[in-house]
Amino acid sequence: MVKMIALYKQPKDKEAFDEHYKNVHTPITKKIPGLKKMKVTKITGSPMGESEYYLLCEMYYESHEALKKAMKTEEAKASAKDVMSFAGDIVTMMIGEEVDE
Repeated sequence: MVKMIALYKQPKDKEAFDEHYKNVHTPITKKIPGLKKMKVTKITGSPMGESEYYLLCEMYYESHEALKKAMKTEEAKASAKDVMSFAGDIVTMMIGEEVDE
C-alpha cells in the first residue's frame, strides 16, 4: 500500500481548524477516486511534552500508479485547493510506502 501523508503543525485557531477539517475538508478528500481508506490521528504530545504537530492524516492507495492517477482527478484538485485555503502554511505533504519488517 502507498499513502499520501499530510502532517499539520499547530493551527492558530484549533476550533476553526477542527470545524473546517471535519465538515469541509474530509468530505471533499473522501471523494477522491482510488482512495482505499483515510486515517486521521490527532497528535496529543511527544515524549518531551508538547508537540509542534497537531494532526496526521494518512490516505491509502493500492499503488504508486493508483495514487498518481488519483492526484490528476478533479476531486484531488479540489482537496488540494481546499487544504491550501485553510492550512497551506502549516501542512507538509509526503508520500510513503508501507514495508514489512
